[in-house]
Amino acid sequence: MVNPDAVRNVVGIIGNFISFGLFLSPLPTFVTIVKKKDVEEFVPDPYLATFLNCALWVFYGLPLVHPNSILVVTINGTGLLIEIAYLAIYFTYAPKPKRCKMLGVLAVEIVFLVAVAAGVLLGAHTYDKRSLIVGSLCVFFGTLMYAAPLTIMKQVIATKSVEYMPFTLSLVSFINGICWTIYALIRFDIFITIPNGMGALLGAAQLILYFCYYGSRAGDKSLELPTTAKDGSAHSAAV
Repeated sequence: MVNPDAVRNVVGIIGNFISFGLFLSPLPTFVTIVKKKDVEEFVPDPYLATFLNCALWVFYGLPLVHPNSILVVTINGTGLLIEIAYLAIYFTYAPKPKRCKMLGVLAVEIVFLVAVAAGVLLGAHTYDKRSLIVGSLCVFFGTLMYAAPLTIMKQVIATKSVEYMPFTLSLVSFINGICWTIYALIRFDIFITIPNGMGALLGAAQLILYFCYYGSRAGDKSLELPTTAKDGSAHSAAV
């Protein structure tokens, strides 16, 4: 008989690899920044948002909050380190006003994370209460991050062009959402199910739009995996 926990672990490991690829999707952008020694019009907002999202999921997966969630910790811990690297590169090559703004937002996020950790660990004394508080925050901030794909989908419909909605990234995002939704359903976890279920649905919607509008405009290059858009909209968080 198949052990559900063993299946869950296999699915989670696959999800880790897929999510790792998504975290690396902005890498060409930062290679360009390093080569040019200039951040140009790129903004740090998506990386600051993903930093906060990853940090919350790492906290959620800790044994003190939600036991048996080590695979959530591993991928989001990796994502957190990657986002720190992106932010460090951005800080290195950004002009002073952008540096100050980025540091201000980062400071607010760190204070918020410390406050959440202290409040949960000192004020909530059961796994259920801690999971509810941290999980709800993860769902809330994770849901906000889906505003970027919605913006891209609106642009596709308006322009009838999929140039800025790459097929590869849409497909991988869809598979990632499916993978983590299955992971969450095997040992039911509503807090992982909600954002990843939304991610799978949005990924499916993007693929449908892609097949509806691909080739409708000359010069579409959406089969390529592009660098992140200047508003960071190609970058999405995993889990």
